[in-house]
Amino acid sequence: MRTDLQFISQWIKPGERILDMGCGDGAMLAYLIKHKSVTGYGMEIDTQKIITCVERGVDVIHQNLNDGLRYLDDASFDTVIMTQSLQQTTNPDKIINEMLRIGQRAIVTFPNFGHWSARLYLGLRGMMPMSKTLPLRWYNTPNIHLCTFKDFEILCQEQNINILKRTVVNNDHSESWKIKLWPNMLGAIAIYHIEKQEV
Repeated sequence: MRTDLQFISQWIKPGERILDMGCGDGAMLAYLIKHKSVTGYGMEIDTQKIITCVERGVDVIHQNLNDGLRYLDDASFDTVIMTQSLQQTTNPDKIINEMLRIGQRAIVTFPNFGHWSARLYLGLRGMMPMSKTLPLRWYNTPNIHLCTFKDFEILCQEQNINILKRTVVNNDHSESWKIKLWPNMLGAIAIYHIEKQEV
């Protein structure tokens, strides 16, 4: 399992109700079901990945995240997870608020567009960056709302969202003291554990 998914699993309590939005092949949810005895669902649009989820024994809903989550009741889940999909949504701010409406907490991961390699690529080449976490060209990438750690944290402030924990890792999903010191410059991937502030 990817190291970033191992970080996420540490933030999940045994027996939680989980919704994994953009669950891909279901590896994360299958791991949590086996090792944390969670219950819940994955949500995915790709038919082939849905088939893989079913083969893994993961219950999955065929859903485009941009279509909204209106049919799900408030506080239906303990934790709602979205890994590496937030930047592909039409309205990331609304998605985050929906995640925190249907879940008591949320875990979000996304690539950091403020990473030094993206800055250097854009500065020297004058073209949209390509990297391990951003491997496609600007015209065929599913990423439509790229952001930095700082952008995300400002959004959390504006939306009255508490950041419970934040982990910043490199492309190999490893932490280091350097990344902790300069997260927006050296961190390639953000992993945030968030909840809505009580008003």
